[in-house]
Amino acid sequence: MSAVPGPDGLARCGWALASEDYTHYHDTEWGRPVVGEAALFERLSLEAFQSGLSWITILRKREAFRAAFAGFDPVRVAAFDDGDRARLMADTGIVRNAAKIDAVIGNARALLALPEGESLSGLLAGYRAPDGRSAPQTAADIPAITPESTALAKDLKKRGFRFVGPTTAYAMLQATGYVNDHLAGCWVRNG
Repeated sequence: MSAVPGPDGLARCGWALASEDYTHYHDTEWGRPVVGEAALFERLSLEAFQSGLSWITILRKREAFRAAFAGFDPVRVAAFDDGDRARLMADTGIVRNAAKIDAVIGNARALLALPEGESLSGLLAGYRAPDGRSAPQTAADIPAITPESTALAKDLKKRGFRFVGPTTAYAMLQATGYVNDHLAGCWVRNG
């Protein structure tokens, strides 16, 4: 499916018209640069929680995730203990998956353990899509994984991050603006 005009006349990636939540996310966030380690850590965490689920589920629970995970402050999340884990497992506002909760806590610790001078933003930038890549014409032109996302996933895992396979890594690159997969004709790509 190519870019589709919405009720306001603006052409968007087709998935963005599935709900008002998607439209808002598409228009204001997806594919736009994300600045700051906490903001990137939030996106990485939400992508990990999304694994196997619909993104709309995570998007609609986002505020509850933010409250449950201390605003995704990596320092605070890295300090979570068994009591916090139990609290999270009892929180009906979030996805209560023990492996994913443990991964987010572990990923905060892995982020803080990066060597001096390294950052999550620096790691992501190292796996940015190659320059000169043409705009996808349809959703079928957008890959689920790329050589860059496969290498990023491997690098993150080597550094102790979990729930960061090639598909999740690619979704992270897309969501945070390191890859621009807005369709040709989408107003966000062209705006």
